[in-house]
Formats: sequence, structure tokens, C-alpha cells
Amino acid sequence: MSAPAPAPAEQSSRRLRFERIPMRRIILIVLSVSIIYGVVAGSTATLRTGVFTAEDWQSLFINGLARGSVYALIAIGYTLVYGILFMINFAHGEVFMAGVYTAYFVAVAFAGNGFLNSNPLLSIAILLLVSMAVSVFIAVLLERLAYRPLRGAPRLVPLITAIGASFFLQYTFRGFYGANVRAYPTIEILQGKWTIFGIQMLKTQAIVIVAALFLWFLLYLFVARTKTGRSMRAVGEDREIASLMGINVDRTIVATFAIGGALAGAAGILYVFLFNQVIFTMGFLPGIKAFTAAVLGGIGSITGAAMGGLILGILEAVGPNLFLTGAEVPSPNQLQPVIAFGILVLVLIFLPGGFLGASEEKRA
Repeated sequence: MSAPAPAPAEQSSRRLRFERIPMRRIILIVLSVSIIYGVVAGSTATLRTGVFTAEDWQSLFINGLARGSVYALIAIGYTLVYGILFMINFAHGEVFMAGVYTAYFVAVAFAGNGFLNSNPLLSIAILLLVSMAVSVFIAVLLERLAYRPLRGAPRLVPLITAIGASFFLQYTFRGFYGANVRAYPTIEILQGKWTIFGIQMLKTQAIVIVAALFLWFLLYLFVARTKTGRSMRAVGEDREIASLMGINVDRTIVATFAIGGALAGAAGILYVFLFNQVIFTMGFLPGIKAFTAAVLGGIGSITGAAMGGLILGILEAVGPNLFLTGAEVPSPNQLQPVIAFGILVLVLIFLPGGFLGASEEKRA
């Protein structure tokens, strides 16, 4: 005997359950499965080829860690400003560019008279101070002239202003310094490799990683234990109540921009240790990648920004070779920006708050 046909009420119930499944969820599930399959299949195919040795993977990892350290320092500037003003300062990449590009001329002068290599540590300290000072000046100027008058405006207005300020700074520095790529003078003491815990790495990579860790630690102490740091956290929680408690909100916001600018200036010097050149557009890509790192870690979270920068740097260095070499994609390293911006899109789709960020409702 054949089974009895399902009752109309049961059919209607099944149809309703199916209709309740959001189409967005179905698309996300399919996209997730596709991405996981592509990553696993590509990685497996690459590892089977044996093109890369263990030393090659180690080198790529260290390279990504150093690059990610720079991204993390820039990303902290984004997240500090967002944590207080809830705006994305898209001109922060140009703050990063302004300091290191200005310090380039000091480096050239030092190299010309031999001071750069006869007193390398003092020269690096001076270059770092010049870069940080210029970046702080540009950041504070941006806050005072471009952002403060718009503080009560809808969020879209300062966002558009930040994009305009970014292009303004780019072409202003092009007018001052020219449009050519300039190579930073070589500091002989930074050439060569070190072996640390049995791992060989370039001296510049080791210095960048250690310097970034040191700056993150200083920032943590500053935010956690100083009066200005506590004021920054209070203003980020509720600007009006912080003002009623006697906190100078304007001064706190200026201090936030200054700290972000100082970190960007330091990141600029570390950047030229790795890449050894400057140009007026050099802030754009690192700035967008640092924004991606801030979103990945959770924009508004300093720890999240640092973590996001490291993850992004490692994925950018290792990912193209690991995922695409086995698929016989030519020149996979040229697709590094695809990895970075692909991560940005995926994070915004699957995890809009990032790893450590608070949701907008919680922060409101």
C-alpha cells in the first residue's frame, strides 16, 4: 500500500518554515562554503607541489609580521579617532605620508655629510622625531580646521570631508616635494640579518616588529594609567557626561589626534625600513589596508586594531602564495591587494563588528 498523502496543514507548515529562511542567510552559507572550499583546495594543491620549503614559509611569515606591525600602528590611529568621534579619518594615510616624506630630506642631508652612517642611532632618533612631529602637526591641523567645525553634523559630512582632505594633502605635498619616487638613503647598520631563536630575519624586520610592540605597550600604559588616557576613554563612552564631569573634551580630542599622528609618523619610518622609498601617494594603500585591519580587529578597539594589522599583514604575505600557487595563477604576489580588500569585504559581510569591536547599539 502506498503511504498516505501529507495533510494540507502539514504541507502548509513546511512551506512556511522554508519561507522563513532569509535569502541573505542562504547566500551567506553558499558564499562561506565556496570560500572555505577554495582556500582548502588551493592550499592543498600548493603544499602538494612542494614549490616552497619550510624556510620559504618562515620568511613569508616574518615578512608578513613586519608588514602587519606597520599596518597595526596606522590602524590604531583610525581606531582612536573612531572611538571618540565615531568617524573614519580617511586622511590618516596622508598624515602617515607627510611625516616620513618630510623626514626624507633630513635623511638626505645627513647622508650627504656622512652623519647618517657615522652616527646611525642618533640619526634614526632624529628622523623619528621629525616624522612624528610633522605627522602630529598635520593631524592636529586637520582636527582643528576640517573636523571640529563639523562635529555636530551628520556622519556622512565629516566622512566626505576626510576624503577631500586626503586628496588635498596628497596634492599639496606633491606640489611641495614633487611627483617622483624617491629612494631613502641606506643606513649601513640596518643591513644584513640576525638569527633570533634559530630564526633568520632581516635586521629591519626585527627592528620593525620590536619597535611596534614597544609603541603598543607605551600606548596601553598611556591609555590605562594617565589622566589624559582616562579622559579619552570617558569621552569615548559619553562626550556630554564627560564634559559635565569637568573633562575638557576639545583638548582630549586634540590629544587623540596627536597620539594617532605620532604613531603614524613612527610607522612611516618603520615603513621605509622595509620598503626604502617615498612618494606623495604612498599613504593611500597602507592607509586603506590599515583601515581594513581596524575593521578586522573591531574598529574602536586598540587591541583589535593591533591584532587586525598583524593578521592582515601575515595573510597578505602568505595568502597569495598559499592559496593561488597551486592553481597555477601567474605572479600571485601581485594579487596581495586583492587579499587585503577581499578580507575587508568578507569582514563587513560576516562580522561587521570585527573580532573585538562593540556593536553600534552597545556604543550608542
